[in-house]
Amino acid sequence: MSKLRTGQGFDVHRLVLDRKLVIGGVEIPHSMGLLGHSDADVLLHAIADALLGAGGLGDIGYRFPPSDDRFKDANSGELLAEVWRKLKETGFTSVVNIDSVIMAEQPKMIEHIPAMRKNIARILEMDPSRVSVKATTTERLGFVGREEGIAASAVCLISGDE
Repeated sequence: MSKLRTGQGFDVHRLVLDRKLVIGGVEIPHSMGLLGHSDADVLLHAIADALLGAGGLGDIGYRFPPSDDRFKDANSGELLAEVWRKLKETGFTSVVNIDSVIMAEQPKMIEHIPAMRKNIARILEMDPSRVSVKATTTERLGFVGREEGIAASAVCLISGDE
């Protein structure tokens, strides 16, 4: 019998000058980047949190605390790969699907989404057709609308042997 688990994740980072903007493992040309202990990739962080939650393994702050200098400027793709390794160690065998949303006024994400999906699928050893990445604005409302930060949310379904 197979076990199925769902998870949800959310992340937000402030936009600042003099940082690269990396979302979904893709460097996006923009005048600002996201501030964080790692590379501040909000999408990969939200996906990692969804996967960790589904597996009952805590959250990204617990697994990769900002107080630990080993994760200073860490590549979030490598952190996501470590999350997947941990899930496999606990008996999960596949990520069935991921559905995610990036919330940003600028820059526009549409042309970068195919590369994001491909990158996420490669890291999680799954077909890109099972990775959904969407983008939306907040109609100029809130911190996202004021272009102070970017947020992302994700849900996932993972499976394994009972």
